[in-house]
Amino acid sequence: MTFIADSSFLYALFRPRDAWHRDAKRFASSNSETILVPNVVLPEVCYLITRDLGHRGIEEFIEYFAQLNALFAPLILDDLGRIHEIVSTYADAELDIVDCCIMAIAERLKLTRIATFDRRDFAMVRPRHCDFLELLP
Repeated sequence: MTFIADSSFLYALFRPRDAWHRDAKRFASSNSETILVPNVVLPEVCYLITRDLGHRGIEEFIEYFAQLNALFAPLILDDLGRIHEIVSTYADAELDIVDCCIMAIAERLKLTRIATFDRRDFAMVRPRHCDFLELLP
């Protein structure tokens, strides 16, 4: 089975000082599933790492990330319509654009499991392909 990794999960997994690090590590170490990383997630994680650790942190993260053997999921042009629909429908919530992209990719690939510690956005949006998204860990 496959799950999608959000920025908050990857950041917590990499950063020992993150409040969610222990939970992320426990989940990752007990999991043999395929990790799918939307390509829009990598720049967001790298922004957070640069903000907190500087450029040297990026070097370490890329090395760490390569060891995860994750697969990338590209955002495609057809996803933009769904992203726009999510952003418009939930305009008052001011959802994170990367989270909206992840939701569109999950719908297109018919995936229902997302590893994230940013639960608000993912719990709020009603997916088209299932009743709800399972938020891990």
